[in-house]
Parts: sequence; structure tokens; C-alpha cells
Amino acid sequence: MKKILGPMRRAIQDFNLIEDGDKIGVGVSGGKDSMVLLYALKLYQRFSPEKFQLEAFTVDLGFKGFNTKAIEKYCKSIDVPFNIKETNIKDIVFDIRKEKNPCSLCANMRRGAIHNALKEKGFNKLALGHHSDDAIDTLFLSLLYEGRLNTLQPLTYLDRKKIYVIRPLLYTSEQDIKNAIEKNNIPIVNNPCPVDKKTKREDMNKLVQNIYNEVPGAKNRILTAMKNKEGLKLWF
Repeated sequence: MKKILGPMRRAIQDFNLIEDGDKIGVGVSGGKDSMVLLYALKLYQRFSPEKFQLEAFTVDLGFKGFNTKAIEKYCKSIDVPFNIKETNIKDIVFDIRKEKNPCSLCANMRRGAIHNALKEKGFNKLALGHHSDDAIDTLFLSLLYEGRLNTLQPLTYLDRKKIYVIRPLLYTSEQDIKNAIEKNNIPIVNNPCPVDKKTKREDMNKLVQNIYNEVPGAKNRILTAMKNKEGLKLWF
């Protein structure tokens, strides 16, 4: 876990993501990113200079076959309290509204559900498992589909909910997360959503991978550019 904990610790320190007395809820979908984040934060909690509370929060969208028991079992094995928020998001998005592009509405409803779950228990921070590859994919999605330069932020304050969203893994690569899953026998719960792996984000990931193949060192330079405010030169 050194390749996870080292970059995560730097991100926490660089962006002041964790403070004394924080009550941090980890958004756990059962996928590799959130499961590694949960385990990493549990390990970090043992030696962190900041004392904080840690619990897992899972939103059940209502899909059949979503194995929340496996997530709960893993949480118990690493001594992290587990919370589940039952919803009918699947019914609303797929059965009632029959959305042709369901991801946006689903994501908004899922965010609302987990924010409410945290507020109900008095938590002030939500930790999400986005990594450096997610940040680059988001940058290109924003540029090509929205006409703006925007990416995932390490720290965001949601004024309406009075909750901070933190992303401690933004210095961490997806490959290191995959390696951590294998080396530490961390379970993964399959996503039963019918459009999983069939989104614009997946298409963008393939495009970015092609760029990496064509331009050696491109990934590191993109990550450097995202942190280089002084190097940002636009028309206005």
C-alpha cells in the first residue's frame, strides 16, 4: 500500500483535506477505487497527525444483484462502521423516466442521497475515490464536450449541504489502485448498472490512452499542466 499511502498523504497535506475532529464518510460503491480509498484512509487514520472519525456510506440504487453484504463484510473486517442508504433511483431513471442518457440524472440523485445520509449523521466531509486518471479524463471531457477547462478538485465545499468533498487519491494512478486490490485481497463488488462501461467517460479514457501511446510522458505533463496556474495563457 506504499504507492497508495504516499501520494494520498501528500494530497492530504498539500490541500489540507483532513483536519482534527473531522467526521469523514467514504462514498463506497464497491468498485476498486472506493474500496482502496476506504482501506487507505483506515490505515492512514492509525498514524495521522489529525484525529478523525471514519465511516463507509453506500447508496443502493435499487438494482438487483448489487451485493451490499460483501461491502458490509469488508467494512467489518477492517473495523469501519458501514451505512447504507436505500433508494429507488434505478426505478426513477430507467423505468419511470426511461432516460436515454441516464448517467447525469443518476449521478445527481446519487450525490443527493449520499449527501443527505452524511448530514443525517452529522458528518462534515465526503471522501471520494477519484484518482489522477479520472482527473485527466474529466479535463478532456470538459474541453471537448463543454468547451471549457475544468477538472476534478481535491477539495470542494457544498454550501447548501455544508459538506466538504475531498478526493485524497488525486495523486494516485489507476494502475497503482489495481495493484493494491490484488496485493491486499480487497474485494470488488460488480456494478449491475446496464450502462456501466458504456459511457462517454469510457470513450474518453480510450482516447487519452491513445495519446499516452503516441506521446511518451504525456500523462505526467498533463498532470503538471493542471497544477501550473502561472502557465495558463488564454485569450481573456
